[in-house]
Amino acid sequence: MPELQRTTPSGAATAPSAEIQQAGTTVRWKPRTNPWLIAATVALAAFMEVLDTSIANVALPHIAGNLGASTDQGTWVLTSYLVSNAIVLPLGAWASSVMGRRNFFLFCIVVFTVASFLCGAAPSLTMLLLFRVLQGAGGGGLQPMAQAIMADSFEPQKRGQAFALYGLVAVLAPSIGPTLGGWITDNYSWRWIFFINIPVGILAFVLVARLVDDPPWIKPDRSLLRKMDYLGLSFLTIAMGGMQIMLDKGEENDWFASGFIRFFAVLFIGGMIGLVVWELRAKSPIINLRLFRFKNFAICCFLMMLVGGVLNANTVLQPQFMQQLLGYNATTAGLALTAGGIALVFVMPFAGYATSKISARTLAVCGFILFVISFRYAAAVTNLQMSFGEASFLRVIQMLPIPFCFISITNAAYVGMPKEESNQVSGLINFARNIGGSILIAMTNAQVTSRAIWHQQHLQGAMQSGSAGYQQHLQSLTGFLGNSFGAANGAGLAMASIYNQLNQQAQMQGYQDVYMELSWMSVGLVLLAFLLSKNRPGQAPGTSAIH
Repeated sequence: MPELQRTTPSGAATAPSAEIQQAGTTVRWKPRTNPWLIAATVALAAFMEVLDTSIANVALPHIAGNLGASTDQGTWVLTSYLVSNAIVLPLGAWASSVMGRRNFFLFCIVVFTVASFLCGAAPSLTMLLLFRVLQGAGGGGLQPMAQAIMADSFEPQKRGQAFALYGLVAVLAPSIGPTLGGWITDNYSWRWIFFINIPVGILAFVLVARLVDDPPWIKPDRSLLRKMDYLGLSFLTIAMGGMQIMLDKGEENDWFASGFIRFFAVLFIGGMIGLVVWELRAKSPIINLRLFRFKNFAICCFLMMLVGGVLNANTVLQPQFMQQLLGYNATTAGLALTAGGIALVFVMPFAGYATSKISARTLAVCGFILFVISFRYAAAVTNLQMSFGEASFLRVIQMLPIPFCFISITNAAYVGMPKEESNQVSGLINFARNIGGSILIAMTNAQVTSRAIWHQQHLQGAMQSGSAGYQQHLQSLTGFLGNSFGAANGAGLAMASIYNQLNQQAQMQGYQDVYMELSWMSVGLVLLAFLLSKNRPGQAPGTSAIH
């Protein structure tokens, strides 16, 4: 059984997690197991889920080819997972209130593990998509519940260090996913990117069942199942489905020039309006939007949405640049990100420790200033001659700000919130991070293309007969190629070579422009971070947020 430790009026006892009142005496609950064992256990399950959001990316051509589908049809393997994942993410608090947080966490592990096996064994694309929806639904409850379990298992002074472990999972898993997925696909079969979840899922289930308990204020109430907010769930499903499909398919369908994209945009906007209006009026809402009346929590959700966006966009931009313009394969591009992951292993614990000594607002401001610097540096060093070592060092620079922003904002989100709402807090903060990731990945990819086209048109202006530099380069290249392929072919080959160089230069400048735009967005984040209340380091939920 979990332990309840009585504290003195001065609160001298040191025990993890929150306080409750019994017979007029302050009682502090603590788990029966070492909190770090609990943190490692739930982090294992969360890592498995976060890894699966990116591990299938590089295997899509293999999946499509093996199942007799087109590449466009293959991308639904990602979209189907993200849609169901986004729908379930904010529902964890309601599900925990029905069946208990520990039971819900175990249920999600079972669903995710069984669905992983079914995905690996899928005989057709249709069946694979169906099983990916099931897998995404199971995975959607793992992240927020893992974070909520950590929040309640640790005393406030050590909560930042626990969130450092969770942050390592949330940041490191998407980084190594493409590398691991590429290696497995190249050396074995795409089916093993799903099968590897099975032993991890079994181990996570056994450990959670043995080590994790619910705190006393989480009391399952199965009567809530009969009172389920079906209308709220419907609005959420419509909104998230519309948003994910719009973002994932927008670029390939020319965005709002396509009736297909406009249809899902209308679904997203209509669903969100309906969700907000209904949930604020419902007696038993499936998502407690009233939590946004807490200023600090509302700001943290917005900041986390942008942090998640920057993190995910950055994880896509750099390997994409290396594959498109530097000629790296997926595995090598993924390996270039490894140094950033190693840097995180060292920086995350330091950032977690810092939260017990420095206010969340101060850490967030410092982290966002580092974001500004890292993106300016990325814009300066991104070029067509970038070496593998330079790319690896760039990844390290880009990773350094994340722990300070991620942990401080996550920690600050719980400050001043009722401890009974920890499940809702974790669900909404993770929901915001995932939405931000989806939005900024789509926006930055579209902006790279847009800026590359602009630079292409600008550079073409220099390819005129009156340009001495262009004529000199053309004649030199024509003569060189003419010696190898004949004078008749030399001029055509020279023009093709110059045009190819122009396209590469334009695409490179497109990436540089996006990095500069992200740096300016980070300047805005610095200013927004000052709106956070200056909490006392190690402050517990339910206490004043003002220092």
